[in-house]
Amino acid sequence: MKGGLIRLVRVGELRVVDSHVPKCEGHGAPDRLSRSRLGMAVTGCLWVSSVWILAGGLAWGAGLSGGTLSSSEGAGQAMSGSSNAGPVIEVDFTNPGLTPWHWVLTLTPDGAGHFWSENVQAGNPKAAPITEVGQTPSAPVVDRDIHVSAEFARRLFNAARSHKFFAEECESHMNVAFQGWKKLTYRGPEGAGSCGFNYSKDKQLEGLGESLVAVAETIVEGSRLDWLLRYDPLGLDREMQFVVDGAADGRLQELGTIKGTLQKLAEDEGVLARVRKQARTLLARAQG
Repeated sequence: MKGGLIRLVRVGELRVVDSHVPKCEGHGAPDRLSRSRLGMAVTGCLWVSSVWILAGGLAWGAGLSGGTLSSSEGAGQAMSGSSNAGPVIEVDFTNPGLTPWHWVLTLTPDGAGHFWSENVQAGNPKAAPITEVGQTPSAPVVDRDIHVSAEFARRLFNAARSHKFFAEECESHMNVAFQGWKKLTYRGPEGAGSCGFNYSKDKQLEGLGESLVAVAETIVEGSRLDWLLRYDPLGLDREMQFVVDGAADGRLQELGTIKGTLQKLAEDEGVLARVRKQARTLLARAQG
């Protein structure tokens, strides 16, 4: 039996894999097989074909029922799982006036998480716009695992518990400048809830929102530093000063999320000595 073509699509990834069904052939022509051997050959052929048809049907069914997932959906669902896996908090931020304009941060109580962003200026979620030498690059797209401190994670999850797992009104509905829409979602064995706000009158929630934005900005800055190290090492001098100033005034928080980048800068003899020194100072702060 000739092999047919089954197209398998992995849901959640933009990846298509073509696989051919194995050929079911006997050791000789059917008329030269004994009745017993012919029965075994036919049975084996049907079994193999059934397995491949079932696999193809499952993949096709998954495509119909779930479709392909966007990167943000994949990041959130990969971390959330079921409530039995433990509590998860997802922060979904949007502001068309910023770069990146949209990001999703997912965290668990131990501080492990994932960060995903998209850059509206790029027009392509897979590539950041190219800038000229000497210009600060627009935020490159980020899609990676991160880890925040135990203290920050504890603060986040304590806030969720004290606010009914976010199953309450968060938005103040006051006439204030748009700062970005922050949607907080909690999923876990204790409950589930979600609320969004631009500005909250609740000081704990408003402060938490500002801190989450500062963590996201730190992660994005790390991606900028990686970009500059690769394409424009001289541009690191100005960008590192921005990171130092931001870490000092609170605009950037949780430097441990970019520890790997800072370590590379601290050890790279090809960058300015001032940049290496600043990287070592930030590393010490992140580890302290």
